Amino acid sequence: MNAKITATAHYVPERIMTNLELEKLVDTSDEWIRSRTGISQRHIVAENEASSDLSTRVAEQLLAKRGISAEDIDLIIIATVTPDHFTPSTAALVQLNIGAKNAWGFDLSGACSGFLYGLETGSKFISSGHYQKVMVIGVDTMSSILDFTDRNTCVLFGDGAGGVILEPTDSDNGIIDSILKMDGSGGQYLHVPGGGSRMPATIESVEAKQHYIMQDGKKVFKFAVKGMADVSERILKRNNLTGDDIALFIPHQANKRIIDASAERCKISPEKVLINIDRFGNTTAGTIPIGMNEAVENGQIKDGDTILLASFGAGFTWGSILIKWESN
Repeated sequence: MNAKITATAHYVPERIMTNLELEKLVDTSDEWIRSRTGISQRHIVAENEASSDLSTRVAEQLLAKRGISAEDIDLIIIATVTPDHFTPSTAALVQLNIGAKNAWGFDLSGACSGFLYGLETGSKFISSGHYQKVMVIGVDTMSSILDFTDRNTCVLFGDGAGGVILEPTDSDNGIIDSILKMDGSGGQYLHVPGGGSRMPATIESVEAKQHYIMQDGKKVFKFAVKGMADVSERILKRNNLTGDDIALFIPHQANKRIIDASAERCKISPEKVLINIDRFGNTTAGTIPIGMNEAVENGQIKDGDTILLASFGAGFTWGSILIKWESN
């Protein structure tokens, strides 16, 4: 039994931070950011707005679009590296906020590949036959772990969330294949050193800025280009498909040059590649579901379309999922 996507939604905070604003905070420029990343602006949460708030907005939209009650949801999976708290989980907070009293759930940490990890996990719960409606949300409030004096990271990320509802289908459509990868040796190149059991918060760790995300941009770029392109090409070959068969490629929005390299490797024409990094930046686990919902709302995804998803993130984590879209 395959799982199909029966609703999509996304939410980003109202506040927009442009590259011109960042010029006032750190030694950078609008031209430098746009030429190297493709980013022009990003959304940033308001004071006292956190990942559970963004996720709740998405969850409420999903229920409304599907026309069901929160009590119909069996399972809530939240992919995030910026939970409100270590405990309770963000999934528990969302369950409470929407009144999904019949659901259980959990948070999943897969960085930029988190939504794909969550989508694969949710689809397997559907395939088991024991679950009928699974909500998968990718969300990150990256501004909460950004050092706005570090131009290597602060220009890249934004805040946002997107999600889907998964349900069973008797057809061969829906989520038809996935390849997910991880290489822990890459963790040193993109990480948040402090805050966990290895380095609990202390005055010294806070003063040393150990609770912010740190990145070796050149290393990450090199691995990301190869990893995302390799896995996208592999899943197409495994399913006897070419770039011509893909109606829409929705890649993780980390860097336009990485996106272009992956599309070129798979011979997917530019008009079939979804790009919104210019407006949202890298929202980590939020990028792919945000892009998917925009595509659905804009009519870029139609019944029977073959959709390719691909990501690369900290961990290192990376992967690709192939979907044969089936409308309700």
